[in-house]
Amino acid sequence: MSVTVRIPTILRTYTGGQAEVTAEGDTVGEVLADLDKNHQGIGARVLDEQGALRRFVNVYVNDDDVRFAQGLDTPTPDGAGLSIIPAVAGG
Repeated sequence: MSVTVRIPTILRTYTGGQAEVTAEGDTVGEVLADLDKNHQGIGARVLDEQGALRRFVNVYVNDDDVRFAQGLDTPTPDGAGLSIIPAVAGG
C-alpha cells in the first residue's frame, strides 16, 4: 500500500528536505522499513536497537496513535497518512 509519510523538521536531512515522502507497506513496520530503505538512516532515529519505536517518537496513522492500536503491526491502508512526531518536553 502506498502511504504518505509526514517528516518532522529534525528528520528532513534524511529526505533531502522534503516534508512529505511516499513509502510502501501494509503495516507501520513495513512502511518504516521502506522509508529507511529509500532514506537511509531515518529508521535508526525512529526505531531503537531492538526494532521498537523509540520512547520519545510518536507515530500516527491518520489520526490514530499506533501505540494504542497494534504498534508496528498497525495496518496502513492505501492512501493513508503516517505522521512521525517527536515528543516535546519542557517546563
